[in-house]
Amino acid sequence: MTRRTFIPALSAAFLAKSATQPTINAARLREHIEKLSECGRLPGGTFADGVSRVAYSDADVAGRTYVMSLMVAAGIMPKIDSAGNISAVRSGSGNLPAVLIGSHIDTVPEGGILDGALGVLAGLECLHAIGEANATPRRPLVMVAWSDEEGRYGSLFGSRAFCGRLDVAALSTMAATDGERLVDAMARAGFDASRAPEARAPDGAVHAYVELHIEQGPRLDEAGVPIAVVDSIVGVRRTRLIFTGQADHAGTTPMERRRDAFLAAAEYSLKARELIVERGGGRSVTNIGVVQVHPGVSNIVPGRAELVHEMRSPDAETLDRLAEACDTLAREIGLRRTIGVEVRRMSTTTPVTCSPKVQGAVETACTQLGLGWKTLYSAAGHDAQNLALLTDSGMLFIPSRGGKSHRVDETSDPAAIERGANVLLHTLLTLAR
Repeated sequence: MTRRTFIPALSAAFLAKSATQPTINAARLREHIEKLSECGRLPGGTFADGVSRVAYSDADVAGRTYVMSLMVAAGIMPKIDSAGNISAVRSGSGNLPAVLIGSHIDTVPEGGILDGALGVLAGLECLHAIGEANATPRRPLVMVAWSDEEGRYGSLFGSRAFCGRLDVAALSTMAATDGERLVDAMARAGFDASRAPEARAPDGAVHAYVELHIEQGPRLDEAGVPIAVVDSIVGVRRTRLIFTGQADHAGTTPMERRRDAFLAAAEYSLKARELIVERGGGRSVTNIGVVQVHPGVSNIVPGRAELVHEMRSPDAETLDRLAEACDTLAREIGLRRTIGVEVRRMSTTTPVTCSPKVQGAVETACTQLGLGWKTLYSAAGHDAQNLALLTDSGMLFIPSRGGKSHRVDETSDPAAIERGANVLLHTLLTLAR
């Protein structure tokens, strides 16, 4: 375990305002997780069959409605801002900047039931438990469910708007990989995308931010450690590459005369992977998860091929260097194969270091609960990295069983969920002193 100077335990003055020590109701939290999984549930009939609840879809709207009903049941009134973020406040005793707890309920297509949803529902359970204990923290506690974290239209969209980091000029052109525009999706869900920048938080309004998440990887599960204190979060770059060749008859055009756009895209895919593995410092990863070929029939040489290339690294300088090298690689392949190449940046998030103050609060909570922990960097992007550019921001992880995530069998043990939620609760109470 990595140890730091601990923040003192809960003050006597705080505890005097509480009839009982707040604690998580694990059964209630589990029920909420199962109920939310009904919104966008895939065929199969049980919560273990995964969900598709992409941002601003009907399933997402249903999930939002359910989360707001839970806020009302917990005695905190929900609000929705112009970017679609949902929030609710548990008031504090002082007129002070707030401690935020957040995550997201949108999912990837055919995703699991915990990615994001755990942080939202556990954060809500924390506020519910504090209210039931008649506890009044000094600082207000604000629960936030961020919109479009998964980046269907724009990476970490809701928290980016909250932190004043939206590219306003790009709002009208932002679109999903299937072509659906952000402005249309938001309008369908009842929002005006042009007003999303109005969601920006007032200066000085946020004291700290903390987010609970499943790890989405195997490190904690394999180490047998219950909690990870996150010390940094990777940056993510998504780029659309368009290779333009010449459509020709697939039977009559000699092989040496073909300008096959798909072959150029395929060569780029393999060589970009090799480049990032060799030059990424051992902690950089890459993925190409979207491939589109036009006209997309078996008897025509592809005249156009599009890829969406994603790369991640915890080091900003490494990420910049890899992106430049991949751009050069694409153009070299195009020149050699006489294929046109267009590179379009889709989204960029910056690698960040998590706040020592929040890390210390998580470690204090683990000590109070008698739990071991280890320090990890997050290999996935999270809303916490936008908040880190605004305030003290940090995260804690619980193990993902088998390291599974972004798939229908993503899960964590019930005991791990309860432990994580109680660590989150104690972390919040420490930060709200």
